[in-house]
Amino acid sequence: MHLDLSELSQLAPIFRELFKGFHISRRDPELYAQLSNFQDQYRGLFRALGYELVCDTRGFYYFVPEQAAAQVNKTAQRLSLFTFILVEHLADQGRDPMAVLDGGSLGRDELPSLLEKYRDLFIQAEVQTPDELEEKIMRRMTQLGFASEDNGIYRFLPPMHRFLDVCLSVQQDRDLAASLHSALPLPTPVLIEEEDPQELNKTDDPLDLSPFDESEEDALARAIADEQQEIDA
Repeated sequence: MHLDLSELSQLAPIFRELFKGFHISRRDPELYAQLSNFQDQYRGLFRALGYELVCDTRGFYYFVPEQAAAQVNKTAQRLSLFTFILVEHLADQGRDPMAVLDGGSLGRDELPSLLEKYRDLFIQAEVQTPDELEEKIMRRMTQLGFASEDNGIYRFLPPMHRFLDVCLSVQQDRDLAASLHSALPLPTPVLIEEEDPQELNKTDDPLDLSPFDESEEDALARAIADEQQEIDA
């Protein structure tokens, strides 16, 4: 594949955001358009670096590291647990969870009651106060492109489908278990114990949201050099 860097005018900001674990969606029109127009070029360049550029047909891009170990990232656990909790909470209220999490919104004023209702589960995520809920979960969702926040209103963006897919998969397993009159154990996700921070960053989980060990400048330079060398050969 011929790589013309002059075409990849948004290479640096795109790599910087994806490298951090951010999800680029139509909410970022310039970066999203660049990725859509030169998807093959970007995919080939990033593959040389060791990252898989994933394009979800529902309208967002993200990185998955190719080399990974079998440990689930704590941020991903927290966000997954929160999604499970929110789906159940909305259903209990008679609200359609899909309508809310697929482009809908949640008010900051709803967080204290949500925390109180599911306090035992939130404790697993080391979240015990409304401030911690905002800091460790809601703010991380906005930082990673799963939601936006405006005047205390959190609006969920297309990348939330990554967590919704997990919830739907679990629900299908539950429905299957019920139809078979089986007591299939499907516990709520439990967070792992604290371990070496280096180990916590290793994962083969598709929801891994941890930053990569190499600096983004070094990684980008190495990717371009490797790809150019491959072209010259």
